[in-house]
Amino acid sequence: MQEFQRKQLLERIEREGATVGADIPDEIEVQGESIDLSTFVFEIKRRDTVPKGERERVEQAKKNLRRERIQRKQRIEEDDITFEEGEAIARAIIGIDRALNALENLGPTDLEQEAELQAAQDKKRWTKFLKKALGHEDDSSGIGTGRGR
Repeated sequence: MQEFQRKQLLERIEREGATVGADIPDEIEVQGESIDLSTFVFEIKRRDTVPKGERERVEQAKKNLRRERIQRKQRIEEDDITFEEGEAIARAIIGIDRALNALENLGPTDLEQEAELQAAQDKKRWTKFLKKALGHEDDSSGIGTGRGR
């Protein structure tokens, strides 16, 4: 895979709204274990509330899915794979993200925590926008430090 293709795939999996219209994979291997992911998410989501015993299972599933996402992203970043293999991995990552979104939106939410999370995400998007607008995309030292170059 060429470097520009690798960057395209990485950008695609990190894109805001990448999961819109994406399907949750029917079956996926997570941490060496095959999981019927779409059925699991559907069964959990169809309940009004998640029972306490199920909450622990859901939290463990989310943790495993996040770990699997990181490992698959690293394969795109570091492994010597074909573009087709990379695309398949990217589709799987987007499916994992879709499942995580569905599982994150379960049950009652802590409104204060949700507001803090939203504010943090807004700040991150705003900072990224400013860096890009000011031409400091690759500048890890902060906004405005590039003056006088």
